[in-house]
Amino acid sequence: MPHIALPEGLPGIRGAMAFRPETAMPLNELAEILLFGPHSLTPGERELIATYVSSLNDCHFCQSIHGAIAAAHLDGDEELVRRVKADFQHASISDKLKALLLISGKVQRGGKNVTPQDVEQARSRGATDVEIHDAVLIAAAFCMYNRYVDGLATMQPRDEAMYRERGKIVAREGYVQGSKAYLPSPAGAR
Repeated sequence: MPHIALPEGLPGIRGAMAFRPETAMPLNELAEILLFGPHSLTPGERELIATYVSSLNDCHFCQSIHGAIAAAHLDGDEELVRRVKADFQHASISDKLKALLLISGKVQRGGKNVTPQDVEQARSRGATDVEIHDAVLIAAAFCMYNRYVDGLATMQPRDEAMYRERGKIVAREGYVQGSKAYLPSPAGAR
C-alpha cells in the first residue's frame, strides 16, 4: 500500500507522476533524452543500463518496466535482459556496453567509485565522452527514479505481461508521448 494516496490503477512511477504532474513532465523529458532520443548508443543499450542499475537497487517496478522496454527494442530478447541483470560480463553485448555497465554499477554504489581507469577502459573499448557522460547520468537518474518509486511504496505488480505490453508502448512512443495517457494536459495540472 502506498505511503500517500496515489491515483489508483497506475503502477510504479506512473502513479507518483499522476499525483504530481508538475514534476512528472521534467522527469519524463529527462528519460526521453537519456533513453529514447537520438544517440550513438541504441535505445536498447541505454534501457539495459537503466535496467541494470534498477536491478542493483532492487526496484522491482523499474527493473521490470525498463527490462521490458529494453527487450522491446532488442527484438523481444528477454533472455538477454535477464543475463545482463545477472552477469553482464558474460552476456552477449559489446565490450563497450560492458565497460559502460561497469561504470554504471559503480555510480549506483556512489559516484566517487568511478575511477580514471574505468573511464579509460571504456574509451579503449570505443566509448565516447558523450556515452560515458550519459551512462553516468542514466545510472544517477535511475538511482533517483528507483528511490522515488520505492520511497512512496508505489504499487508494483508482478504481472510480467503488463510490463511487456507497457514496454512496447514506451519503446514505440517514448516517455513524453507515452505519458500522455495518464497525465493531465498542462492546463489541467493542479
